[in-house]
Amino acid sequence: MKRKLIIISNDAMVREDMEYLLTKPLFKQLIKEGSWIKTMKTVYPSITYCCHASMITGANPAKTGVTNNNIDGWRQADWMWERKYIKVKTLIDAAKENGYTTANVFWPVLGQDENIDYNIPEYWSQTPDEPLTVALKRMGTSDKVIKEIVEPNLYYIDGHQRQHPYCDEFIMACARDMILKYRPDLLVVHPAGIDGKRHEYGVFNEYVTEQLDYTYYWIEKIIRALKETGDYENTDIVLTSDHGQIDIKRWGCLNVLLAQAGLIETDEQGNVIKMRAYANSIAASGQIKIVDENDKEAYDLTYKLLKEGAESKLYGFESVFTKEEIYEKEGLSGNFDFVVETDGFSAFDGWSVKPPYFINANPADYRLGNGTHGHLPDKGPQPTTLMIGPDFKKGVTVERCDSIDMPVTLAKIFGWSLPDADGKVIEEIIND
Repeated sequence: MKRKLIIISNDAMVREDMEYLLTKPLFKQLIKEGSWIKTMKTVYPSITYCCHASMITGANPAKTGVTNNNIDGWRQADWMWERKYIKVKTLIDAAKENGYTTANVFWPVLGQDENIDYNIPEYWSQTPDEPLTVALKRMGTSDKVIKEIVEPNLYYIDGHQRQHPYCDEFIMACARDMILKYRPDLLVVHPAGIDGKRHEYGVFNEYVTEQLDYTYYWIEKIIRALKETGDYENTDIVLTSDHGQIDIKRWGCLNVLLAQAGLIETDEQGNVIKMRAYANSIAASGQIKIVDENDKEAYDLTYKLLKEGAESKLYGFESVFTKEEIYEKEGLSGNFDFVVETDGFSAFDGWSVKPPYFINANPADYRLGNGTHGHLPDKGPQPTTLMIGPDFKKGVTVERCDSIDMPVTLAKIFGWSLPDADGKVIEEIIND
């Protein structure tokens, strides 16, 4: 009988959360039945779309091409919703070429993926009056899935898009119904409520704990659905996460610093009339681009400015890396020339060019929340992974692996090929 696989990425879930969940009856049983990787080193920047592109390919961001949530560019608001932005082969591609049926509920960067049979990609209504069904259809959700899965569960999210716990209730209900109706061979799911509460309130608090209780309830519903279809004993279940978060105490505007140095010029109303460099916020890090690659003077001035800023500790970043340095250190490359890294308690805005440099928190924007991410992988609480099913050893604990090892391990188990992957197989958790 063909094995099945479900990957649930609980956004921003960390080891400490798993320890809490392991006090509950279902998770006590699951850890006996599977292997727990206590912490996973994520990719850099530790931002959701970069992480998920790597978690579905086993490749670092330099290869996936996904280096931010947003599309590269000055004040670019559009996100990397679509599969076309991932430049390498995914687990879904590999599964499909081997005859497996595939499904997705809100895993990022999978819109318009032709290799997904049942696709509800992470995407939202783009105007206040646009129905979610219209938005999802534009991003590749079929009429069949809209009618049979989305519409029956819309009441969970009506009036509450991007609000938790409503959207996770919708996501997990859709995932449950896909299992019951379609029984896909591979299903990937991405609830983000834990992440949302951490952005709003900080890393550890009663609001996050409440979201963990919801998470327990939703995972129990998924397992119940698998048992109802008779597929539980034949399904490998991966409960994983993309990144952690750190508490943020101040919020800086990198483009204000560049403007004050004359690298961005504005009129009296603050409109940009000329720029030689600009910064894209990656929440707890920033990527700085020299507009004209031949403008060596701007490059040197920007580098000097950022180095002095890092040394002074006045602007919220403690390190600056050249493009070459960060590729060597973290496997990151893209449309930028420099990267600045948080001091551990500061995050960055990607829009403002007018003083002041430091601004107030805005939890509605994940970059400016009371907790956020995008920082170097070893900072803060760490993501975690529990793997349960017939292909995993029981009762095994591994201290630490890389997040890109997870898809490579799954590919080996299922006999799939990921030729562009940078990760390695986690041999000690695989059943002989």
